[in-house]
Amino acid sequence: MRRLAAILTLFAALFIGVPAQAADLENTLYLELPTGRVVIEMRPDLAPKHVARIKELTRQGFYDGAPFHRVIEGFMAQTGDPTGTGAGGSGQTLPLEASEEKHVRGVVSMARAASPNSADSQFFIMYGPAPSLDRLYTVWGKVVSGMEHVDAIKKGDVSANGLVEDPDRIVSMRVAADVDGKSGKK
Repeated sequence: MRRLAAILTLFAALFIGVPAQAADLENTLYLELPTGRVVIEMRPDLAPKHVARIKELTRQGFYDGAPFHRVIEGFMAQTGDPTGTGAGGSGQTLPLEASEEKHVRGVVSMARAASPNSADSQFFIMYGPAPSLDRLYTVWGKVVSGMEHVDAIKKGDVSANGLVEDPDRIVSMRVAADVDGKSGKK
């Protein structure tokens, strides 16, 4: 029966245009933005410490209301700093978990300061390819649906390094395994 359900889901995704649901709900995030839901597939195979920390912060409600304080058209949208200044975080840094995964459209990666081991709670979603970031920043996920909502995030001033005045905010972020599938609520 499960196999039939999986085949029907795949069929719907391929031929009807219905997005397939991520198979591993414990490693899937629902990022609710003002324009709709973004589904992020987390990659513990690439960055186990970062994925564990993102899930921990998400379950604490840390990201709810966080602004997209730095958004650069064609490059990336950055969030995860509750102060909105780009200098804030959760207070717990993580070591770099480098991989061969490329920074391309839809990839989710950790922001950091100059030290490779300074990632905290801030992350960014790529709008386009940026090979200069490859292997230097921790890739921990990828948008699997809802990228149009990421595209709709208010962009910042390029001359101010993407700083956004009156930024869009995360409505909520949840681990899919914690969400009631019918209501979309915890």
